[in-house]
Amino acid sequence: MEKQGSLDSASTAEDRVEAKITPIVIFSCILASTGGLMFGYEVAISGGVTAMPGFLKKFYPDVYASTQKLNTNSNYCKYNNQSLQLFTSLLYLAALVATFFASYTTKRLGRKKTMLIAGVFFIVGTVLNAAFHDLALVIIGRILLGCGIGFGNQVVPLFLSEIAPTRIRGGLNILFQLNATIGILLATLVNYGASKIKGGWGWRLSLGLAGVPALMLTLGSLIVVDTPNSLIQRGKLDEGRSVLKKIRGTENIETEFAEIVEASRVAEGIKHPFRNLLKRKNRPPLVIAIAMQVFQQFTGINAIFFYAPILFASMGFGNNASLYAAVITGAVNVLATIVSVFLVDKVGRRMLLLEAGIQMFLSQIVVAIVLALKVKDHSNNLSYGLSILVVVMVCTFVSAFAWSWGPIGWLIPSETFPLEARSAGQSVTVCVNMLCCFVIGQVFLLMLCSLKYAIFLFFSAWVLFMSLFVLFLIPETKNVPIEEMTERVWKKHWFWKRYMDDHYEGDGVK
Repeated sequence: MEKQGSLDSASTAEDRVEAKITPIVIFSCILASTGGLMFGYEVAISGGVTAMPGFLKKFYPDVYASTQKLNTNSNYCKYNNQSLQLFTSLLYLAALVATFFASYTTKRLGRKKTMLIAGVFFIVGTVLNAAFHDLALVIIGRILLGCGIGFGNQVVPLFLSEIAPTRIRGGLNILFQLNATIGILLATLVNYGASKIKGGWGWRLSLGLAGVPALMLTLGSLIVVDTPNSLIQRGKLDEGRSVLKKIRGTENIETEFAEIVEASRVAEGIKHPFRNLLKRKNRPPLVIAIAMQVFQQFTGINAIFFYAPILFASMGFGNNASLYAAVITGAVNVLATIVSVFLVDKVGRRMLLLEAGIQMFLSQIVVAIVLALKVKDHSNNLSYGLSILVVVMVCTFVSAFAWSWGPIGWLIPSETFPLEARSAGQSVTVCVNMLCCFVIGQVFLLMLCSLKYAIFLFFSAWVLFMSLFVLFLIPETKNVPIEEMTERVWKKHWFWKRYMDDHYEGDGVK
């Protein structure tokens, strides 16, 4: 394989240059990335809904009573309720389990059908969430939505990485995260409007409007083409060749086609994909995929977006001001992700991650200092100027995350696994991400209550550690064809190359 890779390097380069950015690729990527829209909407909608009096009175009357008491609860603790947090974090526990089933469908049924399954889960879950009065059925709806997230987050990043031309693979893959940020912003705006509805039923509107992105993903999955990698892996060589010509806009696709066929041949020999992940040669992408998901969540970003309205209310902003602040941070999130779309294939993955590490670390330290000095358990002395400073620092943090760990945390794992390990690898990636989402969602309010301002110091320590990890252990993958990662990335990295020695590999896990 190494010899063939050397012989084909010239023709490979020629093919890559000739590959066009075709309308079908752009259209397919836009449709598929609506899975990110649904994911982002569900991430953000919960925090607003669980702060609405109508929802709390109906399903969590004890929490509602607690929030109405004056001067009896700590600013940091009045929303701390484990069952309320479970409403939010159950979504991610369901996604964690679902992703293992999604790994099977992604490989056996293809990327297209797996997206359809995700869309159906989203639609049914949305109906149960919005239409029923029984908390048990609402919880079942949350579980089904979690299954949709598990399937969607498993398949969409893979689909985007496989269908995109090499030179803009990063930008197109980030469409998933861009849609997620748009979903977060839309959810914040919907929550603000729904909270103004008289009669206490605004929460139903917030949960029900998730049906719009759910329907978009479902219809999109019926329209898009499946990826050549998926078609060839399932033995549909002629269809795979035809689709490859169509999406590349050229007849000269033989080198890329041969690479996919060879990768598919290797993948076909893998009978136990998850056991295969533990082989020595797969450890570098596996370790990095797991680490990036843990790091992505322990930046503290989901803590902010889960409970942005509650977080700002706890800082003393008041209900309306807190929602305004959350809208501002959501808009910054979208704009900064657009920056990443244009920069990730130019300056590279590592540069964005390292710059953002410095920016996130400093902004969290400033917020921690302000809260330590001005916001106490039962009082706060945040002046107008300091309130603005907190919002600016949170926006500084959000913007850094949005052009780094947000999109690149999904991008690198989806592009670095070899084909035979790609589906299982993405499954582990989503599983770890959802597990961390669940943990953060379940314990954040408890941590806020216990650590108070020091919660930002906790997350800043994680940011420092993950930046060092990037500096030494994450290689640059920009402009590297997806089926050439082993030869051009892992075998040349100062540390990971030791895992690429062929003589270590046998039939078992070594």
